[in-house]
Amino acid sequence: LYIKNGQGFILVYSLVNQQSFQDIKPMRDQIIRVKRYERVPMILVGNKVDLEGEREVSFGEGKALAEEWSCPFMETSAKNKASVDELFAEIVRQMNYASQPNGDEQCCSSCAIL
Repeated sequence: LYIKNGQGFILVYSLVNQQSFQDIKPMRDQIIRVKRYERVPMILVGNKVDLEGEREVSFGEGKALAEEWSCPFMETSAKNKASVDELFAEIVRQMNYASQPNGDEQCCSSCAIL
């Protein structure tokens, strides 16, 4: 139900846990299946960038998966609050973009994407 009602999704895996990276793929598939639309607003996020020495998932692996899914990719640290504000600003941008009538056209002169 949360997928059906959701307007945007932040898919988070741990950079220090390869299995969490693998587990995120079926979650994205389920979102696409429930929403019945490939272009659902979502962001792929690798968390725990503060634990660089314990990294199991490379930046390149995350970036490549995001490119395959045609979605933005970020690495964050919830502990240090690194890039967390930017993450939420980006998902709001994605959701605003998706809510526009023609996808890339503004619906009226007073609309603005931040």
